Amino acid sequence: MVAYILMAIIAYLIGSINFSIIISKRMAGFDVREKGSGNAGTTNMLRAVGKKAAAITLICDILKGVVSIIIAIVIGNIAKDLNRELLLQIAGIAVVLGHTFPIFFQFKGGKGVATSLGVLLMSNWQIGLICLVFAVVLIILTRIVSLGSCAAAVLFPVLTLFINDHYTILTDGKDGRIYLIYSIILAIIVLYNHRSNIKRILDGTENKLSLSKK
Repeated sequence: MVAYILMAIIAYLIGSINFSIIISKRMAGFDVREKGSGNAGTTNMLRAVGKKAAAITLICDILKGVVSIIIAIVIGNIAKDLNRELLLQIAGIAVVLGHTFPIFFQFKGGKGVATSLGVLLMSNWQIGLICLVFAVVLIILTRIVSLGSCAAAVLFPVLTLFINDHYTILTDGKDGRIYLIYSIILAIIVLYNHRSNIKRILDGTENKLSLSKK
């Protein structure tokens, strides 16, 4: 039990390191949450600070998810008596919650998409790539980032029902459906964080991505 709690704390603290806030203050002299949509994430960084800052933010946020899962894998390999799948799932959920509700930044963070991508790629690279390509295609076709993000979040649980290979941790005798609840929780977090975007999508008023500026 101690190992699971420790993993949750470590992953949450990693997630709480919000790079968009740090980078926007360093590169532009303001907190990105004070501009645009008020969200501490890649899309708002792109609009408020620029492409370079957005790219750095995206990479760093993805790495938060990657690092958290790597730590879970290492701990699981050291302590043989642990449920390694559960340890990974705790790490994945905790790092995304940390990104969304960062203790270092008044619990006001980003929407967790990039960090979830890092978590997903490390949990199952095949599912991660399918979700990524699906999201990118939707974003290119619609120029609505939130639509691609939400659609990919919904696709994740669906894929766990049909894909049983390429899981980073899957003990003999278990199948991919052991990750179903985990995938649903991550999807709910992302969808909850996009609730205002979803309303605007339904209303036809959601902002569209433009790369013409900065």
